[in-house]
This record gives sequence, structure tokens and C-alpha cells, in this order.
Amino acid sequence: MGQFIDLKAADGFTFPAYVAQPAAQPRGAVVVLQEIFGVNAHIRAVADGYAADGYLAVAPSTFHRVKQGVELGYAPDDMSAGAALKAAVEAMGMKVDAPGVLQDIQAAIDHAAQAGKVGVVGYCWGGLLAWRSACLLQGVSAAVPYYGGGITAPVEIARTPKCPVLAHFGEKDHWIALDGVAAFQKAHPDVETHIYPANHGFNCDHRGAWNAAAAAQARERTLAFFAKHVG
Repeated sequence: MGQFIDLKAADGFTFPAYVAQPAAQPRGAVVVLQEIFGVNAHIRAVADGYAADGYLAVAPSTFHRVKQGVELGYAPDDMSAGAALKAAVEAMGMKVDAPGVLQDIQAAIDHAAQAGKVGVVGYCWGGLLAWRSACLLQGVSAAVPYYGGGITAPVEIARTPKCPVLAHFGEKDHWIALDGVAAFQKAHPDVETHIYPANHGFNCDHRGAWNAAAAAQARERTLAFFAKHVG
């Protein structure tokens, strides 16, 4: 079990992050970026899982600048609330020096670096943020976006990652069209991309879209990727 600590961004903003410690000396660190549902029970469990695999896991609250203490479920009302919060954060702008979420993620990366190299993994909106982290932030040794909403938009495809990236997509994802995935693959042939016979959110066992086989295979690939690039 982990615990919440406070981190401080470069602009002085203080926000919470869930931190899970491995049982032994960490082999490196993984920053876990939330879906649109907050650092909820599922994201905390994901962080605990990476800690069990030997990594210091840090899951920053990327909604804290617009609303504190967000912990949503996966019902339609939760999805509407989460989408509104995401839109509010995105409206702050995505420049590295802007008073927005990238500063908070950078602070989480900097904190995690006490354990060595840092990988970033993100799910849904967090997948998009993981991609941006790979392209825009410092100190990222590897990034793994899971079904990153918006990652196949032209403005995101135009970015250039500064570290190795592994991307997971679902072929039945009604939020991310396969032609967009194909465009992403064409623009970034060096990104290791996998497409699973699954829906959006297939990694989350709290959702009806959970696909145990796809989640297990994606996790196995992610752990191998982090073992190679993080430690």
C-alpha cells in the first residue's frame, strides 16, 4: 500500500501524488498518469502493481489545479464529470512553462528520479499526457501510452519523442479510429505500437471494457520495455 504526499511544481503549486514503494531497493521509477477519473482506486492499484515489480511508483493528481480530491468511478455521470475536468485542465495550455499540468508531471518525474531512471505510463487521457511527457519533458527514459485519447490528432502526431515509446491501442476503440492509429504509426515508425482486439479502457478491471487477455499481454510488454530502458 502506498500513501499520498505533496509535491511542488516549478511555479510553486502544491499538489498530491500517490507514491508506492517497492519492497527492496528500487530498480528505477514509474510515473503513473491517471485516466479522466482521478487518482482513484484503480490507478492506485496500478501504481501498487509497479511497486510490486520493483519500481518506485508515483501517480500525480493531474486534476488538482482545477478540482481537489477527485476520485470518480466509471458510470456515465462519472465520465461526464471527468471529461469536463480534463477539458478545464487542457484549457490551461500545454506549454512547458505554462501554469498547467506539464509542470506537475515534471515535478513527479523529478521526485521519482531519486530511484534512478524514470519511465512514464499513462491510461486514456494519461496516455496522451505520457506521449507529451516523452516529447516535451525532461528526465524521461521511456514512455508507454495506453489508448491515449487525442494522441492521433495531427498536432500530437507532429510531436517528436525524446525517448523510446511503446504505444498500446484497441482495435475496437470507438474513441480512437484505426486510421488515426495508422497515421501515428506511419509518422513514428520507431515507436513500438501494438493493437489489441479490445475496446478503449481494456486495461482497467473496474470497467466493462476490461479485457483480461489484452491487459495481461500489454502489461507483459510494458514491463519488458521498462526493464530494457528504465531498469
